[in-house]
Amino acid sequence: MDRRGLSTAFVSPFGQRPWMANTGAAAPSAGNKGVKGIVAGGITGGIEICITFPTEYVKTQLQLDEKGANKKYNGIGDCVKKTVKSNGFFGLYRGLSVLLYGSIPKSAARFGAFEFLRSNMAGSNNQLSNSGKLLCGLGAGVCEAILAVTPMETVKVKFINDQRSANPQFRGFFHGVSTIVKQEGFGGVYKGLTPTILKQGSNQAIRFFVMESLKDLYKGDDPNKNVPKLVVGAFGAVAGAASVFGNTPLDVVKTRMQGLEASKYKNTADCALQIWRNEGVTAFYKGTVPRLGRVCLDVAITFMIYDSFMELFNQVWK
Repeated sequence: MDRRGLSTAFVSPFGQRPWMANTGAAAPSAGNKGVKGIVAGGITGGIEICITFPTEYVKTQLQLDEKGANKKYNGIGDCVKKTVKSNGFFGLYRGLSVLLYGSIPKSAARFGAFEFLRSNMAGSNNQLSNSGKLLCGLGAGVCEAILAVTPMETVKVKFINDQRSANPQFRGFFHGVSTIVKQEGFGGVYKGLTPTILKQGSNQAIRFFVMESLKDLYKGDDPNKNVPKLVVGAFGAVAGAASVFGNTPLDVVKTRMQGLEASKYKNTADCALQIWRNEGVTAFYKGTVPRLGRVCLDVAITFMIYDSFMELFNQVWK
């Protein structure tokens, strides 16, 4: 094949992402794009977490709340009311620092893995098949679960669970992490790895599949058609809702496995079995409403702000 043939056959590893379109100038290096992605993802994660964390806090409290004599809350409103009464408004932000510290590696792992897998699976038209969308999303979720989400979520759940006790032992993020490591070893921050991989893998498989499919549907026969930010946000909310209904049971099991009472479960399967036997099938959908609100807002904000920052960086950061 001649040089002209080789040039036409080249497949961009970044698909039809608007911030990565060729503008006629010299294309920035893959490393430079990666750095921009990490910074944009970190900023996006910080903004998104500050907005949505109270719903995550309430969701986790309701999932940790068991039936019987130990039951503390009678719903979302009761949980918010008791938390604010005993710990003030900022009690709803207990554990926020954990997610802030983990936002940059989480975003970097997720989007980096997705783009890497996409570059290897996209067809000649730079588009993914339906199975490709699912597999790329699954890979992105597994990657972020191992590198960032599991330790971050484990510490967050332990912080929130610690506040439920009569005498909280964690005085701050670093004190809490050091206490967990001293008491349980390094593996103490990797509790619930299996359910987290299952949760994040299914989360991102569903989200990226829905998001990419809706974008393809909107673009129709024009793969270069720009998708307005509000439309991206709407697509993100739909993708987030789909992931909530698809894997809330895994999220409940993951939360129990990462709580301070995780030692009473032999493994992930035993945890699911005990919940089923002791609390019934409805327990697997605890916290669905607050999680639905948080996730829809989370995914919508993430895609909208991430797209916006990447476009801005490409204008001012050469």
